[in-house]
Amino acid sequence: MNIVISKVLKIWAIPCLYLLQFTLSAQSKDTTTSELNFSGSVDTYFRTNFYGDKFDSPATSFANLPGFALGMVNIVAEQHTTHGGMVADLVFGPRGTDAVFASPYYSATGNIINQLYAYWNASDELVITLGNFNTFIGYEVISPVDNFHYSTSYLFSYGPFSHTGLKADYAINENQSFMIAVMNPTDFTEMNNVNLYTYGIQYGIGGSYLSALYGKQAENLSETFQLDYTGSYDIKSSFSLGVNASYNNTPLSGGFCGVALYPSATLSKALALGLRGELFHELKRGGPVYGSGTTTLDFTITCAYTDDNLRLIAELRLDECSEPQFNTYANSNLSSLILAAVYSF
Repeated sequence: MNIVISKVLKIWAIPCLYLLQFTLSAQSKDTTTSELNFSGSVDTYFRTNFYGDKFDSPATSFANLPGFALGMVNIVAEQHTTHGGMVADLVFGPRGTDAVFASPYYSATGNIINQLYAYWNASDELVITLGNFNTFIGYEVISPVDNFHYSTSYLFSYGPFSHTGLKADYAINENQSFMIAVMNPTDFTEMNNVNLYTYGIQYGIGGSYLSALYGKQAENLSETFQLDYTGSYDIKSSFSLGVNASYNNTPLSGGFCGVALYPSATLSKALALGLRGELFHELKRGGPVYGSGTTTLDFTITCAYTDDNLRLIAELRLDECSEPQFNTYANSNLSSLILAAVYSF
């Protein structure tokens, strides 16, 4: 316990001293309070395979139920002042349940909380956040509103979803940012009774972010280390490219590495076409998805039509594994179709 406390104190000593320097200037700001704003989304979908068992699906998160299925209702309440603010992000439905899979652990309603945090604007450059927030690792996110594709990648599904802890975001200048965090074990969002902590760091420049995460996720495991890179580039006004590369390893237990590319083109004001090409390799010491040493390719083609707040999505997906995984382990590939509707408000 003393070692953990010592580590935390060392990590946060410099930020705390920096906070003291800016306390008076922060308190001298005008306290302008915004209205309590509500936003959110509703999503639903139809999914089918072109052959094989209808219950077969890629071992990735969300959008894996057969036939007509539900996503989630997402309701977000936010309020901001010049000194800080808060976010309460609630989810209901299958996608929401999968997103907060480690809850409820203590409270009966922990499984509807996607994010719950308060933050303090210590200065114009420094923001301190305390609470439960979605991960800073990876390219894709939980909300379907902020993803181009409706189904999700392997890199997203087996990285962290959310963290509970304390983080400090510092804007170096208009183009660069830096973040450090101390958190509970990954996805352990309601509380921490195992006396283990995970540490995070991120450097951002332009539309690119290099992030790292380190710490024991369970008492019987060694420390997990993940290094992750994401980038978003506007090649032309109508064409963009997203990139995600990640390496995740827990010695003696296993992990993965992989890369995903996200090219997308705007065909008209309402119509867009995009591709996700992903290579996902599971380490030989132990694979979290299909098994040690397995390599999986994910090719997803998505056509999206947007009409005001409504987004209609048609998605063709092909998963190809180096070993048979689908149709009762008879086939190494699976092709599927998803039709989805996402309404944001």
